[in-house]
Amino acid sequence: MNRRWSCALLAATSLAAPHVAQAAITEREAALEARLERLEAEMQQLRADLAAAREDQAEADTRTQEALASVTAQNAEVATRVAAAETARPKTENGFTVGATRFTLGGYVRVNAIASRWSEGDVGVGALGKEFYLPQHIPVGDAPSSTDMTMMARQTRFSLGAATPVGDKEIKGYLEFDFALATAPAGAQRATNPYTPTLRRAFLQYDHWLIGQEWSTFQNTAVLPESTDFAGPIEGTVFNRQTQIRYTTRLSPGLELAVALENPQTEILSSASPGYLDLDEDRLPDLVGRLNWTNSLGSFTLAGIVRELRSELGGDKHTAAGWGISGSGKIPFGPDNRHDLRFMATYGQGIGRYLGLGFVGDVMQPQAGDDLAVIDNFAALAALKLGWGGTLRSTFMGGYQSASYPGGLLVHDMANKRAWSAAANLFWTPVEHFDVGVEYRHALRETVSGADGALDRMEFAAKYSF
Repeated sequence: MNRRWSCALLAATSLAAPHVAQAAITEREAALEARLERLEAEMQQLRADLAAAREDQAEADTRTQEALASVTAQNAEVATRVAAAETARPKTENGFTVGATRFTLGGYVRVNAIASRWSEGDVGVGALGKEFYLPQHIPVGDAPSSTDMTMMARQTRFSLGAATPVGDKEIKGYLEFDFALATAPAGAQRATNPYTPTLRRAFLQYDHWLIGQEWSTFQNTAVLPESTDFAGPIEGTVFNRQTQIRYTTRLSPGLELAVALENPQTEILSSASPGYLDLDEDRLPDLVGRLNWTNSLGSFTLAGIVRELRSELGGDKHTAAGWGISGSGKIPFGPDNRHDLRFMATYGQGIGRYLGLGFVGDVMQPQAGDDLAVIDNFAALAALKLGWGGTLRSTFMGGYQSASYPGGLLVHDMANKRAWSAAANLFWTPVEHFDVGVEYRHALRETVSGADGALDRMEFAAKYSF
């Protein structure tokens, strides 16, 4: 019995086992399928979230680009307004205003070191010829040669300008002085090197008028070459500052006319001395006219002068007529016009004091009571400036002057006959407003007797402009 029940139970278990296993497998598949469905749903949600995030980012980028474009446009508008305001604003650099008057300051500090060799003798203590190139100070004859070393800061310069509105115009004033031409006292170099300030220019301007001390209308300062010296080839140039009344008007685009009445002064040479007499007996101002012409080639000037020359010695009064003409120009050329050619040529009778700081006189009067006889003068200069690019430049220059004395009159042997010079320099501007330069010059002076003397000079200069 037990055996039959055991067999029956065994048989029943064998028959039910497959169905139990199948039921377990079905439950696992169902659970797996449900998990997969959940995962798929989560992936779909992730895809939807990612798409939404990308759409939001795209919208944010678009808004950012629009904001940047708006800011850029606003900045450009502001920059345009600022530039327009800067253009319209009056320039007041280096200046200040007191009430209605605007003041401007200018000038420079300049230091020179000069080594000179004179072939025929020496130059006196404190002579200006040691500190500036003055051909009339070159010793002549057969004396032993001499050398000299000078260091100075007397070319330092200061200027003050002022401008006050008057209606729709301005009245302007200008004052300028340096320490250059006042003779230093004996022994000045012993301790303090004092120099007296000297007036250079002092004038007022209103509309077309200039009244005061200024460069002579007969002179074209634009053609003076850059030099370590005070004026460079001085024998070849018109060089004069004096009080005047000048009227300037524009005739046409590029053409200007200036007419002036200028301070008269007659320089008289006698037979007894090579020096000049300053009698200060003049009655009429010198009459000067000048045309300034600017065109595509450069700038050019043609000037003329008419003078009355006069002496009054021992009750005898004598007069003579003087006249002169001068042409000059400046022609830029080369890349960025950094090179230029400058020139001047002057001829006249009785205009000696206008040339080369009075290298020769205006007239001769052998003795008191004799008539005045005018001295003929010719002077010329040329200068070639080469800009080497960047901050380096050089100038090669030369000057010449000769005098022709009246025939039949006794002329002192030491009276100046002619002079010439040649020079070359190199200037460097390492930073704005600061220049350093070195220059070599050779010059010759000759007198009426045929005696001559030479100067060789090496000069260094440093200048800070403000």
